[in-house]
Amino acid sequence: MKPSAFYLNASLYLGPQGEPPLPRSGFIALSVIMALLTGPAIVLNATVIIVSLMHKQLRQPLNYALVNMAVADLGTAMTGGLLSVVNNAQGYFSLGRTGCVLEGFAVSLCGIASLCTVALIAVERMFVICKPLGQMQFQKQHALGGIALAWLWSLTWNLPPLFGWGRYELEGVGTSCAPDWHSREPQNVSYVLAYFTVCFAAPFVIILVSYSKLMWTLHKVTKMACMEGGAVAKSEMTVAYMVILMVVTFLISWLPYAGLSMLVVLSPDVKIHPLVGTVPVYLAKSSTVYNPIIYIYLNKQFRKYAVPFLLCGRELEMEDELSMTTVETSNRVSPA
Repeated sequence: MKPSAFYLNASLYLGPQGEPPLPRSGFIALSVIMALLTGPAIVLNATVIIVSLMHKQLRQPLNYALVNMAVADLGTAMTGGLLSVVNNAQGYFSLGRTGCVLEGFAVSLCGIASLCTVALIAVERMFVICKPLGQMQFQKQHALGGIALAWLWSLTWNLPPLFGWGRYELEGVGTSCAPDWHSREPQNVSYVLAYFTVCFAAPFVIILVSYSKLMWTLHKVTKMACMEGGAVAKSEMTVAYMVILMVVTFLISWLPYAGLSMLVVLSPDVKIHPLVGTVPVYLAKSSTVYNPIIYIYLNKQFRKYAVPFLLCGRELEMEDELSMTTVETSNRVSPA
């Protein structure tokens, strides 16, 4: 079924004579790009989850949020990623109005849960390294509470379009669905503004504040490392740098999408080619492959189990001397 049959915004994805926004080769290229991103995302995120279930050593409270992000990213890849591959191969969204709503809800739910988990990780690391509450240990209940809050927050703000406040519609070249940024109806504009504020701006501010305090503490730790426990200080610094790298890559992926969405809402007369609107969408979806790479290849604790799993049991011959480790910090701040 073609888009014009069931979408209020179908005209945004068709030319003046009703032709598609891209030639057939363009859709095939997008399908290939999404396949190259989605395949590794599914394999790597599934690996993080499986090895965490297999090995008790990985089930530390500080690792819970990392596994939760893998769950959210796997959900995004399995819904938004795979469907984008199939729909781009066909040249249009083929699952009907109900399929569009379900895809938009599922991808948004997992995407915002992942963003909230990034904020959770930044806050966790800030509390562990900066110790604003003194020597209070980070326990299992703290980790589980943060994860529950991330999913509850995402669910709370992605349910309203199912009940009339906002709606899910086609985006980009018309082969995937998301909250409707284009509609000028008051209920949709108010929803998008609220959604942007509480689901992107608020976590972004939390990430920036935590990131800034963490960086300041690292600066002080670097000066003291030679005098007070240099090995421990180095361990804390490397863990913090891993988290910072995760935050930066995630924001690089999501800032263009959020920025373009708000541009469309605040400047409704702006003309954006569907292909230009698709680039931030695919950038956002590509974030699902970045984080597991960081966990597996820059985290010695995960890499010890994940890489042999990916290589079907073969052990690595060499260890990267520049690898980042969370073993010492996890053992100090959480119970076995």
